[in-house]
Amino acid sequence: MIFYDLRCTACNTEHNIAASMAEKAEKRIPCPDCGSFELETVFKAPPAFVKGSNMQSCPNQRTCGSACGRAG
Repeated sequence: MIFYDLRCTACNTEHNIAASMAEKAEKRIPCPDCGSFELETVFKAPPAFVKGSNMQSCPNQRTCGSACGRAG
């Protein structure tokens, strides 16, 4: 099972739903709120880490070591 971020076009609600790829492709996933099968995928940007002068270079620096976040 894969988790999908889906938006219902009937009631305009957004849900994170576990379903198989076949269920999603065949539109067999009902909206938990209204029961409609008209769900569309919601695409979201992944989180980004911004390195600044007063910020640590990596939140996992203890695990990664001093080379964490360096290119090459």
